Order: sequence, then C-alpha cells, then structure tokens
Amino acid sequence: MNFHDWAGLVWNFGAGLGSEVSLANFRKDIYLEFYNEAGQLVMAYKIFRCWVSEYQAMPDLDANANAVAIEHLKLENEAGARQERDRAG
Repeated sequence: MNFHDWAGLVWNFGAGLGSEVSLANFRKDIYLEFYNEAGQLVMAYKIFRCWVSEYQAMPDLDANANAVAIEHLKLENEAGARQERDRAG
C-alpha cells in the first residue's frame, strides 16, 4: 500500500453508510529520518502502530494570492524508539 492510499484511510468524504474503511491496514510501523544539508542521516526514530489522523494533500488554491502550497499531515502513534545513529540506516 502506498502512502497516499494509507493516508486516504482517514476519511472517505461523501461516502454513504456501509462504505466504512477496513481497519486491517490502518496502523503501520514507520521510520522517521532527519538529514542535514549534506544529506547525512542525523537522527532516526522507529514509530510503532501509526495512523494518519489528518491529511490535506492540496490546500485551497487562489490565483490572486501570493502563497505557497504545503501538504499537511498529522500522525498519531502508540509508541516510538530512537534509533542509534549507526543503526539508523
């Protein structure tokens, strides 16, 4: 399952009764990695049983506005552990 499909499990807007999402693939273990400007891994976390609670792939667009498009993602989780730097990759 790719990221957008997983994030899409949050809410299926406009879906009627009986179209509820299966929770079989709802929670995933993920790695969150931080890199410096040189592209070197600085810090990593393994986050257990995450799920997407909010996701906005595209903000409202206004041709008359001077704005930047930013995706919004909010993850919830049950636990996490910092990975040692030499084991993070």
